[in-house]
Amino acid sequence: MRLLLVALFALALERGCRSGDTSDPMERPDDETAAAAEHTMSGAMAEDLHMRLTTLRARAPGDSARADSILVMMRRELARYRDVRVAQGDGFRQFIAGKDAPVQHFTKLRWWIQARTGLDPSRPSSLLYRKAADGSLELAGAMFTAPPGSTEDELNARLPLSVARWHQHVNWCTPKIGPRMRERWRETKDGQPVFGPRSPIATEAACDAVGGRFRPRLLGWMVHVMAFSGDDPWEIHHH
Repeated sequence: MRLLLVALFALALERGCRSGDTSDPMERPDDETAAAAEHTMSGAMAEDLHMRLTTLRARAPGDSARADSILVMMRRELARYRDVRVAQGDGFRQFIAGKDAPVQHFTKLRWWIQARTGLDPSRPSSLLYRKAADGSLELAGAMFTAPPGSTEDELNARLPLSVARWHQHVNWCTPKIGPRMRERWRETKDGQPVFGPRSPIATEAACDAVGGRFRPRLLGWMVHVMAFSGDDPWEIHHH
């Protein structure tokens, strides 16, 4: 199921590119790359070599009302997914099964594809669950997505950039797929990881020098809205 899911993601985006979207097709992430990306989205996100954030804009008239309307619809339409079994019954699948990220992504392929055309608060690309002390999963919010080539004005039209900051995973060096791929994920140099979001490597030339595979970006634009967390639903995006 995992391999089928990511393959269909790549196919859907590739078709979108051929139909007029000039952004690069989304490459299929291997399990280790996807798991590393999921971990980077489990806490406060800051812009760095491997994370691009949209610019936080000044509050414009109507921004607060637009953001509030999104929250209202999310809380009304998605509350039924507090029980993760209901979400699974409705077609959501755990993005990285068995991994231990504090925030777990459960993704619905059909809604991810539909998100190419706009943001529907009742149809997120992924539901976000936090692990409780007893190991159960508690609904915390949802993730919305947009095509990788979207401009900031286009993202602002979906969700005000004065309220939330979209993020994109960029400039990743990962091990080449092969028999030593998992072993190579653990490689370090001068006390720092060679691969992934904690690596100082952020260029294709430097990645080639360590025998890696350079990924200019992964999966497109994303934004988390923690509508059920009990905290400020936008706070994670302002660090």
